[in-house]
Amino acid sequence: YYTSIPGSCNFETQDQEWTTVCGLTQDPSDDFDWNISNSAVMGQTGPDTDHTPGKGQHFLYVNSSAQKDGNRARIITTKVFPASLGVCRVRFWFWMFGSRQTGVLKVYTAEEHGMDILMWSSSRNEENKW
Repeated sequence: YYTSIPGSCNFETQDQEWTTVCGLTQDPSDDFDWNISNSAVMGQTGPDTDHTPGKGQHFLYVNSSAQKDGNRARIITTKVFPASLGVCRVRFWFWMFGSRQTGVLKVYTAEEHGMDILMWSSSRNEENKW
């Protein structure tokens, strides 16, 4: 479900419609993809629900257990956001716990010539919470 704030999404969509509804796309040059779920996927570690109160809320996830070191899963915004200083903010919740293959979560902005600039990164979060 998309709100009036550009780029805002709570992923309450049907299956793979999140890419269209949320204005996001899978990077075709990455190694594996993000998927949507509302609970831990069978046989894999993961959260039972998203960060909001109540059960059954959806979130994006990657299954890192089947990947090799250095593999990447990337999503990209489909809209270009205007440059700003101190106006645009990225806010998101993340859960990184329970897998030895958990890598690093990184957020980049792409400048006007296409160069990626690392804005934030986190390696494994040791707590079982968002």
